[in-house]
Amino acid sequence: MMNFRVDADKCTKCGECAADCLWGVIEMDGLPVVRPGNEANCIECQHCLAVCKPGALSVFGKDPANSLPLKGNLPDPAHMETLVMGRRSTRRYRKEGVDPALIRRLLEVASHAPTAVNMRPVTLTVVDDPEAMNRLRKDMTEAALATLREGRIPAGWERIGDYIRRCESGEDILFRNAPHLLVVSAPENGLAPMADCHIVLSYFELLANSHGLGTVWNGIARALLTVIAPEFRARLGIPDDHLVACCMSFGLPAVRYHRTVQRPGAAIRSVGYP
Repeated sequence: MMNFRVDADKCTKCGECAADCLWGVIEMDGLPVVRPGNEANCIECQHCLAVCKPGALSVFGKDPANSLPLKGNLPDPAHMETLVMGRRSTRRYRKEGVDPALIRRLLEVASHAPTAVNMRPVTLTVVDDPEAMNRLRKDMTEAALATLREGRIPAGWERIGDYIRRCESGEDILFRNAPHLLVVSAPENGLAPMADCHIVLSYFELLANSHGLGTVWNGIARALLTVIAPEFRARLGIPDDHLVACCMSFGLPAVRYHRTVQRPGAAIRSVGYP
């Protein structure tokens, strides 16, 4: 139930909530209203709550006073640019783990990332205990090396085999000695599972870096979970019907970078449509 409520004393009857309602669930009849039958079209985006300047509108039992105000609280463009250009792929980590409360907060905030039609199908599976991560690291490395030695690396995945081979010396190439691993998945038959997962993990990466953590997109771990040693999906509790879209190793960095790099980036084209 939407539990749609309007404080008539606060409402200015500006109509912004109705104008911003994607599916026309809200209409204006003096005050904003939701007519019988319209409620089923709501996708729970809460745009109406966010766009109401005086905080007169409540939906799903949410109190506007409990939302964070945006005015004066957004990062300035220069700091945001530095964060985007300054994040690096961290491959050197300290042994100690990140505060579990911080990890939980990062995941909760990153979960606000947009998803197709606001379906929010993404599952964030995190190894937040460094000792558990060490056990996972040992078992997955042994399984990967066994697959390599037995010649079971599938055709087309030879590059992953090269990474696994480097673990024979005892070096942790698969997880870079990171104390934590984040696996992002979503139902494979969803609207946009790959995009949904990558957007959430991108949010997590930038937020984690803003807290001084190191992160690295771990395509090797994804290859292990999907192709090389898929039995570990069940051991991590990842649902059978989920697409494992991406993984990230993270933790306290054992390296400090001091400036952004200077690279050309992607090709940029300006097109004038005839």
